[in-house]
Amino acid sequence: MPDVDIVLVEPLYEGNVGFAARVMKNFGFTNLVLVNPCPLGDEAIARSSHARDILESAERISLEEVFERSAVTIATTGTLGKSVTNPMRMPFYDPAELRDIITPIDGRVSILFGRENWGLNNDEVRRSDIICTIPTSPVYPIINISHAIGIICYELAGIPRGEYLLASRLEMDCLYEHISSFLDRIEHPPEKRATTLLLVRRVLGRTLLTAREASTLHGLLRRTEWHLDNPEGSDKSE
Repeated sequence: MPDVDIVLVEPLYEGNVGFAARVMKNFGFTNLVLVNPCPLGDEAIARSSHARDILESAERISLEEVFERSAVTIATTGTLGKSVTNPMRMPFYDPAELRDIITPIDGRVSILFGRENWGLNNDEVRRSDIICTIPTSPVYPIINISHAIGIICYELAGIPRGEYLLASRLEMDCLYEHISSFLDRIEHPPEKRATTLLLVRRVLGRTLLTAREASTLHGLLRRTEWHLDNPEGSDKSE
């Protein structure tokens, strides 16, 4: 199966961190990552129960490091976009759909869970490849973070080992930078730049490119750039 990290971004309550470790172990997940967590003490240990080993082995790294080392990042959110014309939190998938998306992957998949009071901010969502939400009742849509982790872990439990390696985070970031510079070359309207790049990230994030596929897209962009520089030139590429 993919190497799945459960990432808690600035959790506020140690009891929730303990419960998160416990429910992860219930469904066979062991990689807990904590980004700037609250102090953890006796309550976290008590709530973790027999998953104290997961709690105590949790990594403490920055969110920047999470993005840098992950092949795919999934942002969980209860706040969704109302229209595809505002792509910040669109399109979104439910936990059951994540299973089919990440099953073929042999690489690190980081699932981000935000702060208990206001979740993930727009920049954290923007940088993520995939958006996931749990379809709760509109009567009472607020769900405890440990419950959310449990639902997602349940849906992903027991998925088979991945079949191929994805393009690395560095390779994908280089591709996004190349696309950004290409927008300059074709005089893409500056006021549309941020939205266009976000849409590109959403599309490529859910297609799960391999390194070869990312390289091919670079090649297509380079060939197009050559023709832009040599409108009367021969058919030779760079």
